[in-house]
Amino acid sequence: MRRVAWGLLLLFVFAIPWEYSLDLGEPWGNIARIVGLLLLLVAIPAILQSGKLRNPGTLQWLVLALYLWFCLSYFWTIEPQATLEKMRAYFQEMMIVWLVWEFAEDSHDLQALLRAALAGSWVLAILTVANFGSPEAIASGQIRFAAVGQDPNDVARFLDLGFPVAALLTGWETRWPARLLAIGYLPLGFAAVLLTASRGGFLAAIVALAGCTLLLFRNHMRAAVAGALALPVVGVALWFVAPHETLERLTTIGEQLRNGDLNQRLNIWEAGWHAFVQAPVLGHGAGSFVSAAGLAPTDTAHNTALSLLVEGGTCALMLAAAIVFVSARSALATRGALRIALVTLLSVWAVSSLAGTVAESRTTWLLFALIGLAARVAADEPDALMIAESRPGVTGALNVDPDVVL
Repeated sequence: MRRVAWGLLLLFVFAIPWEYSLDLGEPWGNIARIVGLLLLLVAIPAILQSGKLRNPGTLQWLVLALYLWFCLSYFWTIEPQATLEKMRAYFQEMMIVWLVWEFAEDSHDLQALLRAALAGSWVLAILTVANFGSPEAIASGQIRFAAVGQDPNDVARFLDLGFPVAALLTGWETRWPARLLAIGYLPLGFAAVLLTASRGGFLAAIVALAGCTLLLFRNHMRAAVAGALALPVVGVALWFVAPHETLERLTTIGEQLRNGDLNQRLNIWEAGWHAFVQAPVLGHGAGSFVSAAGLAPTDTAHNTALSLLVEGGTCALMLAAAIVFVSARSALATRGALRIALVTLLSVWAVSSLAGTVAESRTTWLLFALIGLAARVAADEPDALMIAESRPGVTGALNVDPDVVL
């Protein structure tokens, strides 16, 4: 049963980046939800069959505490139905922190999960490029492109998280086809991010690619040089192929930061702040941001911290901050290429959270789950994944600093 659960976990991780592109509607939902429910149905009897449960770490307890706090908010929420829906949604999203901790055993499993996540990012990038070339997009004069069923800003954020994973796997993979797939994601993913015309996604991509540069220069000088040359070529090619409005939108980043309203975000944040001061400790209840701030039903907080403050109050933000702190400490507990990749991933996530409500995304909890697993593997297997050091001109390994282990 555990082998079946492990296979479903890999499939679940693979489906997360592009989940909204395959939605079967109610009552089934999207592909990640379906696989996640199947995984849960198999995981519970697998644990009962084995008769043991892995001892949770600090991260797992904190995630459980945050989920329970959102459940408790039902007793004072201003939107009971929305809170019930959020309770279900958060369970389906946060459970991956426990599932990865329970069913991933060693460094090989960590690498397998990273491969699955990168493969899912490949699918998302391909679907985004396919949308760019679709007859419907051409006929309608579309200037922002994204995988079917997904928001361009969300797509850009998901794609950005794939960059450090690709750069890390470039140094870890021993077979050239797998290494080629890893390094090949960088130009494809970058092209897809540009096609989304997401300004926040583009800024996060710069952070991600800076970390990738460190990883590639550390491990593969030739790959780093090739990548540095490929990205401008991709940008120039898109300038001639894509609608000019697509890339011109990205050039307005500086103007928006200096004089703009960040595409109406400042008004949303002001309304959200007024809602927060009305219930600063407990919040208005999970899923209540729109009602508490008096916004249109289609609006979101566009800021993770503000969303937590309005819906869960200061208590929720403190729990979320503790989760981020523990994750950062766990990332620093590793060494070499893995540490660079994990810190880059957290940095990309932090930038994305400034203009997006990423606490409600499965990718967020998958990121925290992988970081927690990486720290545990680093502590249990100090000499694991020494693949890089076994090849000339390549350094970096999965090591642990015993002074900073949680």
